[in-house]
Amino acid sequence: MSAADPVADTNVTHDRFLNGAVTIIQPAKGYRAGMDAVLLAASLAQANGEPIAEAGCGAGAALLCAAHRLGEGAFTGFERDSAAAALAHEGAIANRMEARVTIRDHDVALRPADLENRFAQSFSNPPFFDPGAVRAPAEGREAAYLADTPLKAWVLFLHHVTRPGGHITMIHRAAALADLLEILNPRTGEIEILPIRPAPGAPAHRILVRARKGLRRGPVTLYDGLALHEAAGGPFTNRAAACFDGGALEWR
Repeated sequence: MSAADPVADTNVTHDRFLNGAVTIIQPAKGYRAGMDAVLLAASLAQANGEPIAEAGCGAGAALLCAAHRLGEGAFTGFERDSAAAALAHEGAIANRMEARVTIRDHDVALRPADLENRFAQSFSNPPFFDPGAVRAPAEGREAAYLADTPLKAWVLFLHHVTRPGGHITMIHRAAALADLLEILNPRTGEIEILPIRPAPGAPAHRILVRARKGLRRGPVTLYDGLALHEAAGGPFTNRAAACFDGGALEWR
């Protein structure tokens, strides 16, 4: 391999996800993909061979996990960071998914006409925090944690690329729920919310939100939620473990 090849770089690691079924090539330092990416991938609806888009795919953790689970889907990851996009592309090759996983250099703040209504569903794990609202993250984690592109721009990009009636799915901080609903309500219907708790009875730190583009505004469904561990510090629940092994996450 050449010195420019990201896979040959000693600053990256090859990490095994979904019980070893998927290899993710990601930076050794800085942001490291983990549970959020796997849960997002597990939450997606069946693909039936249709095209699916991820906004801000980073090194491809959620994208490749989703492509593994939904083996008939054709996936496109949009990522503005060229180094992360290169790693995602190499990851697709490493997992022998390059025939149906495409990586595009693209900023979600831009919504070109040729992408409108292109995908059957879309998903994203956007940066969580506004610059200046939290202590600066460690070097290499800024793009993953600091939202220099507003949350509304992420939702509008997902809405733009998704076909009418298609699902838009996001994972975010539980504290962002009100903002997400404010943006989604005028544009989508059948909004579903799945809280993610560390353990039964604990406050939810994350939420999965799913909505369908173009439907009339209707009731918002709030599910009981997913507990990751049987108890604080204990083993994973069967439901969570199934996701980490490559299974689907049932919302209900």
